[in-house]
Amino acid sequence: MSPQKAKAVLEAIIFAAANPVPLKNLAAAIGWDEEGTELLLEELKREYEDLRHGIQLLFVGGGYQLTTKPALAPYLEAFQRPQVASGLSQAALETLAIVAYRQPVTKVEIEDIRGVRSDSAVNTLLERELIEERGRQDAPGRPILLGTTQRFLECFGLPDLTDLPPLPKTRTTA
Repeated sequence: MSPQKAKAVLEAIIFAAANPVPLKNLAAAIGWDEEGTELLLEELKREYEDLRHGIQLLFVGGGYQLTTKPALAPYLEAFQRPQVASGLSQAALETLAIVAYRQPVTKVEIEDIRGVRSDSAVNTLLERELIEERGRQDAPGRPILLGTTQRFLECFGLPDLTDLPPLPKTRTTA
């Protein structure tokens, strides 16, 4: 397959995919090796950087995804009718941060850190598929371990968990 056709196929697959597409899947689709496929993806990424394009190619959540450029957000917001969709509560955001930085973590550990019960926040995050069960801890009662999902990475635009911002240093009082 020629490089131009391969790029067109990659573009079509990424555009049609609901989730980020891993490099190995893209390489298999065009019959190229991963290194060559990655070079084509870098070419596509550079082409989309041109101001004439309203989209960009990003590597997020372990795969490639086409997204709109952040600079065009005001135009998209003006175009779309406001939807009735609730954001996350402060409790859910706190819980999500704990899971993201401490995973795998149990609900009891989350509650120890927050100092309050977290049933509702955990359930909300599970329903929205931002966290998931990751097995059970080898401890009395075999508590469920929680961790973030692929959807979490996608929602926050992170290629992987190593790209989480560092936690601020905390002062301890003596």
